[in-house]
Amino acid sequence: MSDLVIRVGHLFPELLNLYADQGNIAVLRRRAEARGIELQVKSIKLGMELKVEDYDFLLLGGGSDREQGIVGRALTPYRSDLQTAIEENMPILAVCGGYQLLGEYYELVSGERIPGLHLLEMVTKPGKGRLIGNIAVDWLEQNREFRKETIVGFENHIGRTYHDYPPLGQILEGYGNNGDDRYEGVQYKALIGTYIHGPLLPKNPHVADQLLRHALSYRGHFDSLHALNDSLEWQAHCAVLTQLGVKREKERS
Repeated sequence: MSDLVIRVGHLFPELLNLYADQGNIAVLRRRAEARGIELQVKSIKLGMELKVEDYDFLLLGGGSDREQGIVGRALTPYRSDLQTAIEENMPILAVCGGYQLLGEYYELVSGERIPGLHLLEMVTKPGKGRLIGNIAVDWLEQNREFRKETIVGFENHIGRTYHDYPPLGQILEGYGNNGDDRYEGVQYKALIGTYIHGPLLPKNPHVADQLLRHALSYRGHFDSLHALNDSLEWQAHCAVLTQLGVKREKERS
């Protein structure tokens, strides 16, 4: 057993499981273990107590409107603990429905509003038609400077999300948060919210490593992660860019 451990809380995987979130867990586990780090994953299911302080990283996946409402109600008692953890730089990856739950509400086509967790000042409203297809974005720093790295994946959502936080990236191809402002996702402290799934991390090893670094830092470990052989991952990443007709950064400059 490794002396270095990252404790991951996978929130309600029996409800928020539309977008292959187990693939994200598998990638994090493999990349951690390749560096001699043990990834301990615990599924927090409906009816179980959530002790936020027991974890170094939380994953909140995507689900239908009904499941989002259930999860929102289940997590409401822990809102203060989650807010504290976020402010203390706990990494959280929230995908699609989980991303929407971070905000104040998700409004349905009927006009009904599913309450969010109010962890971020953010709202999601319905639009006409689904925003669906492969997506590529320029990854941004939280000061909105370009990192000169791309993130790729797949999006499928009818909700349009609006906020004033730093986005995860600027759209190269696809729709992103709302199809209008050309931004995708949110970054706040060590939290990432995104509509990119499929799942997100297998084609984006650099994002997986950032989340691992944040989790280690949250535990008080600041060592760098040594590089891995990611040739297959980058082949998959570049295949999406090629399909979308997007040039890599070095080809665009």
